[in-house]
Amino acid sequence: MTRIAVVVFPGSNCDHDMEHVATEMLGAEARMVWHKEIALGPRPDLVVLPGGFSYGDYLRCGAMAARSPIMPAVIEYARAGGPLLGICNGFQVLCEAGLLPGALMRNSSLKFVCRDVRVKVESERSLFTRGLGGRVLRMPVAHGDGNYFAETDELSRLEGEGRVVLRYCEPDGAITDAANPNGALANIAGVCDERGTIMGLMPHPERASEAILGSEDGRRLFEALLG
Repeated sequence: MTRIAVVVFPGSNCDHDMEHVATEMLGAEARMVWHKEIALGPRPDLVVLPGGFSYGDYLRCGAMAARSPIMPAVIEYARAGGPLLGICNGFQVLCEAGLLPGALMRNSSLKFVCRDVRVKVESERSLFTRGLGGRVLRMPVAHGDGNYFAETDELSRLEGEGRVVLRYCEPDGAITDAANPNGALANIAGVCDERGTIMGLMPHPERASEAILGSEDGRRLFEALLG
């Protein structure tokens, strides 16, 4: 059976949403891994850093979580090629841990944003976007610090290597300022590492994985990896 490890930090609030998707939608076994643990358990097929407000978002969002006891095991797993997904706060943790480039800053509006958005799959470089190139997916966002930023050289490298995997867009796929909920540089909603095994995104696929929630588009990202 597919094994999914969901890392739980103090302040995580999407951990059980992810557990529900893992068990009920994907038919996987989910293990909730507390931040004070030092091992992930039996090697998982996927590790997820879920959304929320880890450690109360003190210092910077994700900064304290990136230095929690479980993270050396997460980093070791990722560096060995294990699939790792950071959602919203989890994306912030991945950037703070140096597993993904860039940073997530305050939304340009300086307001918390909670609404459905559309994102265009710009690249199939990630394991989570295989076979989805060009699709427009509808998923919700819920964040105050989702404004993605990278230095000019880093952004050029990401673009050139096809590592910008998701971009905020209109329903028809057009990339516009109006479709950008947080001011993210180049409308970036998700990026991946060089191998495509680590991915971070601000939208919540676990909140858009069954019809009763209004969209099943998020499940496509998990199915692209797990089949």
